[in-house]
Amino acid sequence: MKVYGTHNIKNIALLGNDGSGKTTLTEALLFESGQIARRGRITMKNTVSDYFPVEQDYGYSVFSTVFHVEWNEKKLNIIDCPGSDDFVGAALTALNVTDTALLLINGQYGPEVGTQNHFRYTEKLNKPVIFLVNQLDDEKCDYNNIIEQLQTIYGAKAIPVQYPVKTGPDFNSVIDVILMKKLTWGPEGGRPTIEDIPAEEQERAMELHKALVEAAAENDEALMEKFFEEEHLTEDEMREGIRKGMVTRSIFPIFCVCASKNMGVGRLMEFLGNVVPFVDEMPPVHCTRGEEVPVDADGPTSLYFFKTGIEPHIGEVQYFKVMSGKVREGDDLSNADRGSKERMAQLFVASGANREKVEELVAGDIGCTVKLKDVRTGNTLNDKDCDYRFNWIKYPEPKYTRAIKAVNEADTEKMMAALTRMRQEDPTWVIEQSKELRQTLVHGQGEFHLRTLKWRLENNDKIAVEFIEPKIPYRETITKAARADYRHKKQSGGAGQFGEVHLIVEPYSDGMPDPTVYKFDGQEIRVNVRNKEEIPLEWGGKLVFINSVVGGAIDARFMPAILKGIMSRMEQGPLTGSYARDVRVIVYDGKMHPVDSNELSFMLAGRNAFSMAFKNANPKLLEPIYDVEVFTPADKMGDVMSDLQGRRGMIVGMSSENGYEKLQAKVPLNELSTYSTTLSSLTGGRAGFIMKFASYELMPGELQKKLTEEFAAAQEEN
Repeated sequence: MKVYGTHNIKNIALLGNDGSGKTTLTEALLFESGQIARRGRITMKNTVSDYFPVEQDYGYSVFSTVFHVEWNEKKLNIIDCPGSDDFVGAALTALNVTDTALLLINGQYGPEVGTQNHFRYTEKLNKPVIFLVNQLDDEKCDYNNIIEQLQTIYGAKAIPVQYPVKTGPDFNSVIDVILMKKLTWGPEGGRPTIEDIPAEEQERAMELHKALVEAAAENDEALMEKFFEEEHLTEDEMREGIRKGMVTRSIFPIFCVCASKNMGVGRLMEFLGNVVPFVDEMPPVHCTRGEEVPVDADGPTSLYFFKTGIEPHIGEVQYFKVMSGKVREGDDLSNADRGSKERMAQLFVASGANREKVEELVAGDIGCTVKLKDVRTGNTLNDKDCDYRFNWIKYPEPKYTRAIKAVNEADTEKMMAALTRMRQEDPTWVIEQSKELRQTLVHGQGEFHLRTLKWRLENNDKIAVEFIEPKIPYRETITKAARADYRHKKQSGGAGQFGEVHLIVEPYSDGMPDPTVYKFDGQEIRVNVRNKEEIPLEWGGKLVFINSVVGGAIDARFMPAILKGIMSRMEQGPLTGSYARDVRVIVYDGKMHPVDSNELSFMLAGRNAFSMAFKNANPKLLEPIYDVEVFTPADKMGDVMSDLQGRRGMIVGMSSENGYEKLQAKVPLNELSTYSTTLSSLTGGRAGFIMKFASYELMPGELQKKLTEEFAAAQEEN
């Protein structure tokens, strides 16, 4: 394949809600450009995208597919992304390594929650957007209503470039207001017949043409002057103005297409080739040091690896973008993240599972390679004169968690290796070995996301696994001061064991003054702080440990052992075995033996004294509370709000955003385990949400009682 220069390359992310027709459009684009001789069909399981068995089995895109088309001496690298929000990681990755988003809209439904979510990501990353209305042949398609919705949500920036003469089963022609021509297709699509606009469409076409010309002119002073003088721009001038408007996100062109019948696809490709910005026309990216990295073929060689695919008989296929310079077969590069050396033995450009060998790729281009030794998703490879690193992809917090275990315990190690490998393919799968919960947790973006992971383990790796409801990471604390003492004494021939500890526990909060005096049962205990340690706990909160022993009752050398004993109980509180936090402990007295006292004795005495005092200090359970933001259609607002309140959620805010209602709530994690499934069911898949840990709060008394009784019963059983 020919080597394309930087100014002949364009990188495009193909986005859209589930069912908008991205896979079908991919087939049409490849067919129209001559890359494939025949269009595949999803039902026949022979498409370039969706070629993995899990995708063919479910009928959904699970992975992004990298492909390219060559058109008019230009190379268009396109990444077809899954539509489901469960696989948002693929869309975010694609947007970070491409320059323009092609946002497909289902002609039956108009803008959906996936449209909103994807547009929001383009907003954060400042990427140009083209809206593409598909399925115009569907009898439910109302194009005028879709335009109205888009302009209500995104304002006057959403500007039609085409409109259909009619929609529904008889759809076969559009009016193009850049060309100011009518394009009509035969039953098989392909090349259109180009005609003058009929008289009955002239007024509407001219009105839209003027709006487009004015929008294009606004992005260039010379064009604006010409527009004021002549009220007209040439086709090339309009293209230039639209391109500049796209780069600054002041124009979102709207196109029409019927991908299944290959109508409008060739014209779309003309626009992509002629108008969409080239890689060197976009603002430069920055490396981790904040330096600009120009897209320069003569710069130092630097490759960013954004995707790993695991394919049968091949193993890892690593996809990269050339951020700077050129890469050739046989180049030796250094891994900036791992310190290892790599040889680029083979270079390919990809179209799904098909790979075409190339000798060289230049800055801005996207390619892939195989058989690298030590490269992970997110790594940067550089030549010897370069030290760039790139790490700008920020993935959303997980929204769905399950504990996972191998049905056959002997497969546990094999399962963990497979999970680690799969996370290379999708970084939004997060694997956690929880010491606290004694479970292996898999975090993902939704129930379908994790179901896909299970399918792959069972079908590809032949490991039977089961999902279990994850335990909740509660915390324990105390609400009043209490004292206790404990003597550990053991004599069994030879050296004995002896240690006695008297201590006080109380709730701790930052900024508390040091203690001076306590009263328990009429007895006054004065505190003289000899030494104080503030220990930030890795699970949150603090333990403050004060040595207030006077008169040598306990030697200072035994204090670390007492603290060690206390810490062991902080890791397993008495209510539910959860971590304890925000406690101050004052050791004020005790006894020791000149021969039998040792560190073990004082560790055991400290642990038991602390445990007794903790139980007497009115202990309480804290539960994790999450900030939840839900984006829902207005007609489902009441149902969503009622459901959140039924989950002990507290609504803290409501607003409208781009045509959707936004609800903000604080909800206990214990109530969120099935939320993604319920929300989808409540809203017909039209709502979405994000969640993030907020704080630990006291749990209601009746729920605490239930949990502590369950824990006590389980302890007795064991």
